[in-house]
Amino acid sequence: MRRCLLLPLAVLAASLTTITATPAAAQEPVAQTPPMGWNSWNYFAGKVDDKGVRDAADQLVATGMKDAGYIYVNIDDTWQGKRDEAGLLHANEKFPDMKALADYVHSKGLKIGIYSGPGPLTCAKFEGSLGHEEQDAKMYADWGIDYLKYDLCSFRDAVMQKQAPTDKAAQMKLMHEAYDKMGKALKATGRPIVYSFCQYGWDSVWEWGPAIGANLWRTTGDIQPNWNSMYTILSQQEGLQSYAGPGHWNDPDMLEVGNGRLNLAENRTHFTMWAMLAAPLLAGNDLPNMKPEIKDILTKKEVIAIDQDKLGKQGRRVYSEGEVDVWERDLSGGTKAIAVLNAGSDRLSTHPFHLSLSKLDLHGAQKGKNLWTGQDVTLADNMPIEIPSHDILLVRIEQPK
Repeated sequence: MRRCLLLPLAVLAASLTTITATPAAAQEPVAQTPPMGWNSWNYFAGKVDDKGVRDAADQLVATGMKDAGYIYVNIDDTWQGKRDEAGLLHANEKFPDMKALADYVHSKGLKIGIYSGPGPLTCAKFEGSLGHEEQDAKMYADWGIDYLKYDLCSFRDAVMQKQAPTDKAAQMKLMHEAYDKMGKALKATGRPIVYSFCQYGWDSVWEWGPAIGANLWRTTGDIQPNWNSMYTILSQQEGLQSYAGPGHWNDPDMLEVGNGRLNLAENRTHFTMWAMLAAPLLAGNDLPNMKPEIKDILTKKEVIAIDQDKLGKQGRRVYSEGEVDVWERDLSGGTKAIAVLNAGSDRLSTHPFHLSLSKLDLHGAQKGKNLWTGQDVTLADNMPIEIPSHDILLVRIEQPK
């Protein structure tokens, strides 16, 4: 969920109404491209309920977002009720029948996600999974859950600090074991479930997460719907590109497109750079009241195609000049995407930015397409580029030289 901490799976017929687990060895691979969908927290937070999740599913279909690739409808924190005498966790009054809700989402040709954590309580002080990992995993599979976001939160104080108050390395080992335990429990259900680590990038999770079942892992603290938060998180992804690939992805947190005070250029840049990062694209806005220009950004298929490129190679920042960053991403078939991002004030004709193709290891004129305008462009060495403040140029080059 979004109160993680401010510190620096999956083939299912749309009409399925009963869940039959398959042997673990026969599980379908999940997250072969970065997961796409919607999460309840960024806009609705604790106000999420059964109706809101159904509305989100309806809107993913009605707006064309499903057709663009958004298939997960993820319930974040505050759905949990109490455990009964047998330890079985029940949803609270906001979610009268989770199995029926999952069936409804599946009937739309979509998948459904849920939220928990390894501690006794979640970030919002609802029931966590500590001591009930196998029981909860089986319950998720019985409901038909396709995605689990697992948030560290209270595990830090209740287990890590309590059991190893002065030994940071021992604390990290406890964290590893907790995430491994739930990963094994999910696998034992036989149901393909995307496993999303939310532990803020602690202990270089990208180095050990994949080995214990992570399909994606948060690399930083929580994103906020403003430019500084988005750009800071973007900058912290530099150097992580070698850890991403089919089935396992760096997660710079959910999208804030359409939220807060992000202007149109900032929304466009945010979406572009998450695509360049091969990041999960989990929208978090108010879908029933989404403005047309926000829908246009979220459903820009040629930008989404960069994010979903099957090569699965995360983009990298090649160089910066002042407040202008130049990123590249290698795509399947030898194609390349170039993003030029202006993090500063307007670059006008009086002092435009001059693109260096040699620093991108490109030589001679490069023919491509501006993916936001749809216009054909030719990039030349040292060519002047005017870029408004916080805006971006995104060019796809089919045959880079």
